[in-house]
Amino acid sequence: MLAAYDEQIRRHPEVQVPGVVVEREDGIVRVVAADDGLRGVMFSDLDEATADAAIAAQVERFATVPGEWEWKHHSHDRPGDLPERLVHAGFVAQPAETLMVAEVARLDVDVAVPDGVTLVDVDDEAGISELVELHDTVFGGDHATIGRYLAAHLHDDPPSVVGVVAVADGVAVSAGRVELTRGTDFASLWGGGTLPAWRGRGVFRALVAHRARLAAEAGLRYVQVDASDESRPILARLGFEELAVTTPFVHPG
Repeated sequence: MLAAYDEQIRRHPEVQVPGVVVEREDGIVRVVAADDGLRGVMFSDLDEATADAAIAAQVERFATVPGEWEWKHHSHDRPGDLPERLVHAGFVAQPAETLMVAEVARLDVDVAVPDGVTLVDVDDEAGISELVELHDTVFGGDHATIGRYLAAHLHDDPPSVVGVVAVADGVAVSAGRVELTRGTDFASLWGGGTLPAWRGRGVFRALVAHRARLAAEAGLRYVQVDASDESRPILARLGFEELAVTTPFVHPG
């Protein structure tokens, strides 16, 4: 699973956002957005002799693109001291997450939705606004970029990304999205934020299972999540396996 993930998702990222391009050079795969979208190094295959020069080259490349950017490090990336080299070059490590992957066919997706909660697939601008507002509330910051991304793909046929909102008494209490990466074996889950009052009731678990079913319907073999410490045990109980630790290293630009 890890080899397939590296090859299909990191080495050959599927860019579905207008204005974002994939660039490659020796040992590096990066994505560059002209606006406030995703930008950074997605994959690296370096060694002790090439790492420092490659890091310097990326800093120089992104100096022409305003704003901060990230180097997404995975615990199996070479060389072993790459994190220290990134910090020395001016990057700041963000909280680590766990790369978890499951075969869709082996996942426990027969999960009941908690009483009083309905899972709604986002199919209009109002649903997008609900999802973005929920993310802003739970995670802090401004998630308008996610809203624009969902809006750009709202009418894709077949769907490439589906937002899902959990609603109770007419109020969004949890939300996330699933990206259905055509041409690969992988779907990926993002978001999954839940209001504090609704945590521990099974909403997140139901939201994961629902999105996994959407991945199965799309014919995808694996589901991938960058899991926080809070979500990792829930995902493990559903059947996800831990494959690596991921750490975003952010450069101020």
